[in-house]
Amino acid sequence: MRLVQDILHLNIDPKFFLQQTVKDLEFIALILEMLTNRLLANTKFLDRKLEADGISDTEWQFSQLLGEFSRNNGSVSPVYFSDIMTHLSKLKAESIKRQKLIEETYINTSQASKESHVSRAELNELLGVM
Repeated sequence: MRLVQDILHLNIDPKFFLQQTVKDLEFIALILEMLTNRLLANTKFLDRKLEADGISDTEWQFSQLLGEFSRNNGSVSPVYFSDIMTHLSKLKAESIKRQKLIEETYINTSQASKESHVSRAELNELLGVM
């Protein structure tokens, strides 16, 4: 994700990296989908809470990256490519869906803890950390 973020700041012609960058974003989304599905499918996963927090945090970072990519004014900006903007919106919606699914599943499996907790993703968002 950091590599994609660095590409956003390059001052180059978009035709060189735009399609590959979108493919990289699709790959990241695919991996996050696989990790989420495996976590949710295996209720006996050791350190389930830690893994759920890690995936949720990574989803948050991915969502932030997609937002930065769609509002980027640099030379790799998709502003001129409406089909890519639509695709980015779809990837972001899927990421939000996975985040909610992890949170709902985690809440349902950890009813023993009645204390209010702030997830790592929420804390990062509050502190403005990416």
